[in-house]
Amino acid sequence: MALEDDIRTLSETPLLDQLGRDAQRLIAFSADRVRLAEGDELFREGERADCGYVVASGSLRLVRPGGEITVGRSTLVGELALIADVSRPATAVAVEPTEVLRIARGLFARLFDEYPDLARNLHARLAQRLKANVAELKSIEALLRR
Repeated sequence: MALEDDIRTLSETPLLDQLGRDAQRLIAFSADRVRLAEGDELFREGERADCGYVVASGSLRLVRPGGEITVGRSTLVGELALIADVSRPATAVAVEPTEVLRIARGLFARLFDEYPDLARNLHARLAQRLKANVAELKSIEALLRR
């Protein structure tokens, strides 16, 4: 894929779509491209996570206790790893030949310095996600009490 294709993919990726073209160009230029064959694992649940991935083509199945989902092009996988030292909550497996852009945490930190609006937007998004997770845990807890 050409640099312009990667920039287009990033511009269609939630969270990264809020960046300007210069920031998207920086990511596209600096990110590593990882090619996976059908059935290849990108990462395993429990592994240390030091980067996020954007699906450039193909699709990934994310498998974790309690279920699995399939994600495709322009999906950001592992967004928390871009800002914090965390473990992978799921195993990611290529459903078909797939290419992803690997975004290192250090690159993302550089974006925070150069684009402070990104930090604010990410904070709001993560707060919303945490609220949803707490609500889900409360509903599971209520079911277990029955």
